[in-house]
Amino acid sequence: MKIKFVHVNIVASDWKGLADFYIKVFGCTIKPPERDLSGEWIDSLTGLKNAHITGAHLHLPGYDEHGPTIEIFQYNESVTAGKRSINREGFAHIAFAVDDVEEILKAVIKNGGSTIGGTVSSKVTGAGTLHVVYASDPEGNIIEIQKWG
Repeated sequence: MKIKFVHVNIVASDWKGLADFYIKVFGCTIKPPERDLSGEWIDSLTGLKNAHITGAHLHLPGYDEHGPTIEIFQYNESVTAGKRSINREGFAHIAFAVDDVEEILKAVIKNGGSTIGGTVSSKVTGAGTLHVVYASDPEGNIIEIQKWG
């Protein structure tokens, strides 16, 4: 059986604003078409009544047009998750490898994101030296910004 990773989904309160953040900071691009989904099949799939989803997939940097994407969706009715923390069980963060951690962190902050902890460098036995920081996008989703040396 062939298996291939396809995408990760973020549910947003403002999908266009959040997509714009990932486009400006990390160089993602929209993978057409934008989504406008509703109907019996969406209700059946989600287990929600009268669900209406809008959003888009974003191409991730470093991959061609067939690579994995970030799918950013907005529901007509959503549930607020509360403040996310790096040690909460379940999916914790997404990570981007970059050439300059500080430059990208500045772009995160300039575009409405924030830092979570401090920027650190540490030797990781058997893997190399990691320069890394945790940040969050404007909606509180956690992002790891890393550079290996």
